[in-house]
Amino acid sequence: MSMDKQQANSIEMVRAEKMVKHFGHLTVLNGVDLSVKRGQVVVIIGPSGSGKTTLLRCINHLEKIDSGHIYIEGEMIGYREVNGRLVEDSEATIARIRSQIGFVFQRFNLFPHMTALENVIESPIHVLHQPRNEVTERAMSLLEKVGLAEKAHVYPHRLSGGQQQRVAIARALAMNPKLMLFDEATSALDPELVGEVLKVMDQLAKEGMTMIVVTHEMGFAREVADEVIFMDKAAIVEEGTPEQIFDNPQNERTRAFLRMIL
Repeated sequence: MSMDKQQANSIEMVRAEKMVKHFGHLTVLNGVDLSVKRGQVVVIIGPSGSGKTTLLRCINHLEKIDSGHIYIEGEMIGYREVNGRLVEDSEATIARIRSQIGFVFQRFNLFPHMTALENVIESPIHVLHQPRNEVTERAMSLLEKVGLAEKAHVYPHRLSGGQQQRVAIARALAMNPKLMLFDEATSALDPELVGEVLKVMDQLAKEGMTMIVVTHEMGFAREVADEVIFMDKAAIVEEGTPEQIFDNPQNERTRAFLRMIL
């Protein structure tokens, strides 16, 4: 890691403390703590149903936690303290913080009636109220960045899954986020299209974007992650560098999971 990245890394982008989340009688997050430094790439692995996606959705308050705290650059998201107790924050404040967090979903969620370019410019124009000509220029350079400049005026149904997902990444980047969350961004893709999306994610990591990535792509986790977290049964079981987790896991549950998939 370069010296610059180390210095940037001393600043916490995300801090979550004792996150608890229930869906009815089911506990999906059970006292989870998380710290992600600026410029860090944290990859979360684990079996289905272990709480990985819910953790991401709680970070940008798409899901409300039942207890605990989540801070983005030191600012609590979702709640504020009034006379020593937590009350839910205003929609406007939540929306402001959420607009700084890019989220790329498993399903691409593009607007089908809009071209690739229109999908990318929609939020900066309507949410951030930025001038259309500036936004369009930036959107074109983002489509170029993800290798799709020539598809700017094409509708989603004419794009492959990998192309749609790359448009979705460009759309998230158009909001100029401080933090990018990826929820199994390649798992809905045909195997031969996975690489083109991972390449874009790898490039973002190299540029210093702070990223939290839930994925089944262990090669990506090993190559790109600064830290790997293994989750199982609503908790973080083990965390460490890719070398520690993949080559020398300490916990039997981690070892069993890796034996199954590697």
